Parts: sequence; structure tokens; C-alpha cells
Amino acid sequence: MGTVVLSGTAVLVVLGFGNHLYWLAAVAVLYLYARHGRGSSSTPSGPAAGSPQGPAPTPAPTSYKAYRARRDQQAKWERRYARERGTR
Repeated sequence: MGTVVLSGTAVLVVLGFGNHLYWLAAVAVLYLYARHGRGSSSTPSGPAAGSPQGPAPTPAPTSYKAYRARRDQQAKWERRYARERGTR
């Protein structure tokens, strides 16, 4: 999607030499893409905005018992993944 937006912006910039309204349109396209196109999150993201996103993070556990259950589940998944890959 980013390639299409950048290509369209480049075309608008080239056309802008004949009609300056195309430059304004190019700026508007880039603004809208930066604001709404990259993941559509309502909060601004940090430096990792362009990096691929993994699975959604789980909410923080509310108790130590919940933390340990989550940690043990994560360790179980990691052992299974290592076994399937044969890296152990």
C-alpha cells in the first residue's frame, strides 16, 4: 500500500509543475497516509511505526499468580516452538 501512495504522490508532484494544486494534493495524500494509513491507531507510535507488528500484547496480569501462569504458558510455547524447529 505504501508503494501505491508514494507512486501517486510522485505523479502528483510531477503534475504540480503545471498546476500547483497538485502539490497541495500530494501533501494531503502524504498527510492522510501518515495519519490514517499505517495501522490506523489513534495514538501516535514511536520509532517502530514502520516495523511489522507481531501478535497483540496481552494485558498486564493483575496478580502474581496470574503473572506466573502467563509466564509458565509462555515458557511452554517457547519449548514447543524450539522442539518443532529442532533447535534444541
